[in-house]
Amino acid sequence: MNLTRIFDLIPHQISSYDKAVALARKEDGKWKTYSSKDLKQIVDNLGLAFLSSGITAGDKVAIISENRPEWNFVDFALQQIGAISVPMYPTITSEDYAYIFDHAEVKMIFVGDQEIYGKAAAVAGDRTIYAFDQLDGVAHWSILEKKGESGDLLKLEDSKSLIKPDDLFTIIYTSGTTGKPKGVMLSHTNVLSNVLSVSNTMTPPPGVSKVLSFLPLCHIYERTGSFCFIYLGFSVYYAENMEKIGENLKEVQPHVFNTVPRLLEKVYDKIVAKGYELTGVKKNLFFWALNLGLKYDPSGNMGSWYDFQLKLANKLIFSKWREALGGNVMQINSGASALQPRLARVFWAAGIKVCEGYGLTETSPVVSASVGTEDGIRIGYVGKVVKDVQVKIAEDGEILVKGPNVMQGYYREPEMTAAVLQNGWFHTGDIGELDGEYLKITDRKKEMFKTSGGKYIAPQVMENKFKESVLIEQLMVVGDGKNYPAALIVPSFDGLREYCKRKDIPYLTDGEMISNSEILEKYQEEIDGLNKYFAKWEQIKRFKLLDKPWGIDTSELTPTMKLKRKVIYQKFEKEIESIYQA
Repeated sequence: MNLTRIFDLIPHQISSYDKAVALARKEDGKWKTYSSKDLKQIVDNLGLAFLSSGITAGDKVAIISENRPEWNFVDFALQQIGAISVPMYPTITSEDYAYIFDHAEVKMIFVGDQEIYGKAAAVAGDRTIYAFDQLDGVAHWSILEKKGESGDLLKLEDSKSLIKPDDLFTIIYTSGTTGKPKGVMLSHTNVLSNVLSVSNTMTPPPGVSKVLSFLPLCHIYERTGSFCFIYLGFSVYYAENMEKIGENLKEVQPHVFNTVPRLLEKVYDKIVAKGYELTGVKKNLFFWALNLGLKYDPSGNMGSWYDFQLKLANKLIFSKWREALGGNVMQINSGASALQPRLARVFWAAGIKVCEGYGLTETSPVVSASVGTEDGIRIGYVGKVVKDVQVKIAEDGEILVKGPNVMQGYYREPEMTAAVLQNGWFHTGDIGELDGEYLKITDRKKEMFKTSGGKYIAPQVMENKFKESVLIEQLMVVGDGKNYPAALIVPSFDGLREYCKRKDIPYLTDGEMISNSEILEKYQEEIDGLNKYFAKWEQIKRFKLLDKPWGIDTSELTPTMKLKRKVIYQKFEKEIESIYQA
């Protein structure tokens, strides 16, 4: 069938696969599932209810919830009547909600649970709110669906026929690392073109594969991903929460899932920490396999002796890694920030195909992607530029993108739009290189800074390298306008405790531990060992250890786990100054 609007994906799935499980979520300890036909019926009912409730084409409706099928129901229903969804992160503040409600001119709000309702209701004014959970005194979303059951489907079909491919379907407010969020306007064509392009990079078989979804649906990365999964007839299971991902992986046994590098780093660090707990032959075997994996190049010929060793390592060690991910994973898509090359190497060596991609909310989002085959991956690159998208590198190294996936602009911000959309090319703000079709990201244009000696520092590349240490959880390079680069470091406390245990270093608190002279010497040794990968002016000369991790809830990270550099600079101003005063 001809796919021109995103909601066309539902009849496409019915005609191509007619899934018994299209969407699923755990409720009261059991997986509640919805078939392809259930999805269509609920979406149609909601669409009719919206029409009868006075929501019409062009009206804005906010969705603020954790991942769950109801999120998809409301999203698709709004598309069918030409209303515009405004998805928002559940984790942001009431002040953020208030700004977006007003800026986007939101008329109706859907919330997930009591906590989100409390924040939204405080600033909603006279806007109608529906909840996905059963909350006292709050209208439940099912009331709307019930209302639409008696509606006229012909009326809905008339509404759908008026929706054009280039019509606006969503405004996504980017979380941003600085300043007020901008509302990215995306059309059906923008996102659907990207869905079709990305589908070519998926290796699990259509119609029979399963997905575990845990990245926020309000982010375009997981949302376009979810549309792609529906297009390919994958069964989408929503994880209960971030803490239960490991448990849900074993239950669902997915063939594919999307993630961010930060989560892969945590998985790797936990695996290594468990390796340190082993003793004797088992410990030696573990680190033999690990070191073997860290040398792997999936696109190169490693030689027959290496291949023989890797086969043995897979049987003895890496098979357990795959079991921890459910045993069936054929592809993991990694995006939103840079993936450490060593993680790509070791996971591929373990038969876990981590496929890095690159994109932005403004590009719907995928610009380039790796494929889960040996000839579809190149370590250190973010894959090949996807079908129908063009990329060129500007004179200053900035990545420029053109294609049907490029946004219409920023909502109510014509000057900001004109600054990034020039002659059909979107200016990404990222610095990169092209090698044929393969794209490499070297840094964020806005994140680069100069030392007082006039030398440019690209912090993201350095941070990724230094986080290769099993003792470093998080790190931010500082030094704008200073005479040398330095770093704020959050230790990997699991790894550090294991190190203290092995070296018989006593401590009572994390703060006491990171003040210990032996620990400071060890971190200096780690920094010195990794500094050799950088030019003299780039090398980290001094550092400060911090006793608490950075998080989303403490505002140092965006919801996709990128560093909020401005916030970190402000919060740790004294610590940074102390580095340079020492």
